[in-house]
Amino acid sequence: MGVSVDTLQNWEQNRRKPRGAARSLLLIAASPVLAADKELLDILLGNGAITQAQYDLLVEKEELNAADLAAPAAAAAPAESELPVVRLARLESRVEAVLEEQSKPKPRSWTDSFQIRGYTQVRYTELLDGDQGINLWSDRSVGDSDSLGDADKNFLIRRARLVFQGDVGERLSFYIQPDLASSASGTGNVAQLRDAYGDVYLTTDRVHRLRVGQSKVPYGWENMQSSSNRLALDRVDAMNSAVRDERDLGIFYYYTPEVVQQRFSEINALGLKHSGNYGMFGFGFYNGQGANRADRNNNQHTVIRLNYPWEFGDGQFFEAGIQAYTGKYVPGTAAYRAANNQSLTPVIPGQYADGFDDQRVGVSAIWYPQPFGLQAEWNWGDTPALDLATNTITQGDLDGGYVQAMMKFDTGLGTFLPFVKWQYFDGANKAESNAPVNEVNDIELGVEWQIAKEVELAAIWHQMDRNNLVTGNRSGRPDYVNFDTDALRLQLQINY
Repeated sequence: MGVSVDTLQNWEQNRRKPRGAARSLLLIAASPVLAADKELLDILLGNGAITQAQYDLLVEKEELNAADLAAPAAAAAPAESELPVVRLARLESRVEAVLEEQSKPKPRSWTDSFQIRGYTQVRYTELLDGDQGINLWSDRSVGDSDSLGDADKNFLIRRARLVFQGDVGERLSFYIQPDLASSASGTGNVAQLRDAYGDVYLTTDRVHRLRVGQSKVPYGWENMQSSSNRLALDRVDAMNSAVRDERDLGIFYYYTPEVVQQRFSEINALGLKHSGNYGMFGFGFYNGQGANRADRNNNQHTVIRLNYPWEFGDGQFFEAGIQAYTGKYVPGTAAYRAANNQSLTPVIPGQYADGFDDQRVGVSAIWYPQPFGLQAEWNWGDTPALDLATNTITQGDLDGGYVQAMMKFDTGLGTFLPFVKWQYFDGANKAESNAPVNEVNDIELGVEWQIAKEVELAAIWHQMDRNNLVTGNRSGRPDYVNFDTDALRLQLQINY
């Protein structure tokens, strides 16, 4: 009948089933039919399985068999050398061969997985009550006409990020992220590199990998969380002061069992604002001076982290971790205005020329909002710190962290995430010029409205009680003083 052996075996072993005209042909071959069964011939003619000339010939026969249908009917239909049902059976065999060939794995190109995505954050701030002329070092939109630097900085493009990423085979992924809204020497919206690294997979299941390049240092859950996912507008000083811009140049090993990979993916798919895949266990070495900054001593920082996500029977996720790092840090110095209206530059004692002890240990715990959630981190350690009384940078200590409670409501108008956050810090910001002491006791009350996947709006009341780390060396105005101010902060984020 012109049916290939492969097609026949597929039918016999139930991998495929005959369909359409092929099925009709098999029914005819299964048993002879009476010529009187005109109804069957009518169906074959109506379906185009036989021509009118073949119909006229076959209807006169007393009985039919497969040979009658398979043989060329030259006399009845000289133009037809093969029945349509036979041609369809052969066509099905060819289609199956093509499908089998297409099902074979083919070499992948890196362009198959290449992605471009990003987000932009636009902010507006209005000071409500309290001290005036203040600055928030982490957000240039916070201020008024008496603030240091550019006056009345209410509108601001805080971040404009683009991400380029993809896989180059089974063993290598790349990730490059510039920020187009950085600032330099008083100029805003300057392009600056944030991430540029490759993930080298030691195993194809991606359980073991090495990350090489400039990337986030695995210290602090909120530090590793993308700014596009964070509820509060800024990271807390107590954790963020550990690594400037959360990033540095180095090499990190990550161990992520498949079950942990799956849970990270599930948390992210549920829209629970995960921190990303930084392994169940991480260990690495990095320069220690922060992103886009050269090392200033012959000493690398060492970091280690252990973290695990649990999933309970009701689907609730809980994640906890512990992390620590150690190294030597060399702070930068600059002139500042002291309380006696003198312009001073701090002194670094000779024994600290190669750096101060810079070491911390921290704990993290996240009960994901399903719908109620809690998030908390705390850390303790040693850090360089400015002693204003002696105008000297000395070895100091620190402790601080935060507690955040939040809810998640999915509605017809979008997703709402109200939250309240308290943060505390008693230490110093080593990465700011002169490593100034920073005492923080802030409260934030806000809500994020995810209007759509592409658009998010956040409104936050922020009660700030902290030191002003932005220096101006302005006559009659001492630097590093404490301020107490309330502000309304708004942010529109667009994702693309």
